[in-house]
Amino acid sequence: MSRPVCLFTGQWADLPLEELADKAVSFGYDGLELACWGDHFDVRRALAEDDYSARLWEVLTERGLTCHAVSAHLVGQAVCDRIDERHRTILPEHVWGDGDPEGVRERAAQEMIATGRAARRFFDAAPHGVKAELESRGRAVVNGFTGSSIWHLLYSFPPVTRAMLDAGFTDFATRWKPILDDFAAHDVGFALEVHPTEIAFDIATTKRAIEAIDRHPAFGFNYDPSHLAYQGVDYVRFLREFGPRIFNCHVKDVHWSESGSAIGVFGGHTDFGTDERFWDFRSPGRGRVDFESIIRTLNHIGYEGPLTVEWEDPMMDREAGATEAAGFVRGLDFARSNIAFDAAFSE
Repeated sequence: MSRPVCLFTGQWADLPLEELADKAVSFGYDGLELACWGDHFDVRRALAEDDYSARLWEVLTERGLTCHAVSAHLVGQAVCDRIDERHRTILPEHVWGDGDPEGVRERAAQEMIATGRAARRFFDAAPHGVKAELESRGRAVVNGFTGSSIWHLLYSFPPVTRAMLDAGFTDFATRWKPILDDFAAHDVGFALEVHPTEIAFDIATTKRAIEAIDRHPAFGFNYDPSHLAYQGVDYVRFLREFGPRIFNCHVKDVHWSESGSAIGVFGGHTDFGTDERFWDFRSPGRGRVDFESIIRTLNHIGYEGPLTVEWEDPMMDREAGATEAAGFVRGLDFARSNIAFDAAFSE
């Protein structure tokens, strides 16, 4: 069973969904991962309007497209974060409210619960044949971020105490367990994109996050190797460590320098695409991520979900890049053999 090749709509939210869906077909994609911003997936409408989800599926299926996940990175970020003016630019007005930090966090948590329920309604509204295919590949999935109350303590000077870090993981568990419980009640998985600024940003913090929430079954990962690779984290080992919790997979490439540069690992307060950055995102196949090893390991852990391009290359036209990326991913994927090649020797 080949994996669907999908496009994440988050970087295309300036386009109406119907226009983007037409483009995705022309680029060569099988489906879209719908972002909960722009007009691509409206959580409130999905819950309030009986025909909203069916109409979304019509937009997709009329073009031969499918959907395996919705994504709520922006609201999820606010659940645990230290809230400031930056969040106002990414949050719906009803979540931002008066901007009081604790109120924002509480409203973000409620919005995430609503998102899980909206996702359940959306996937339940899929046409019969599509729904059967989705169920064969696993649970309904909401991808996103968690935020972190302790990311600002990344470097240990002045010395960071163990109690401060413990408090950060306790805060994460306190805020996310009720969300995860509600996801589980609706048979939806939350897939954290392990990423700098999140409670989990490498293998060590991912292990700790899982333990903090008592290994909650609704908590998994949206695997994106690009965020691990430039940090020096073994991104193939990540799959081996957390295989059963890989709920979704993004295909995004990154390039990093071996010769040193003026701008370090965390960007030097510069923009993406700035000359002499140590790392920058690249269109799939144009960076340094070893995608063949990733595919082989996905086969080993039994992952059958989508391979979804999250297209972020600051130096390349996005339509040209998305088209090239669809072909790259389709050519990259292969199924695991169901025979032993040397079995014929015993005949």
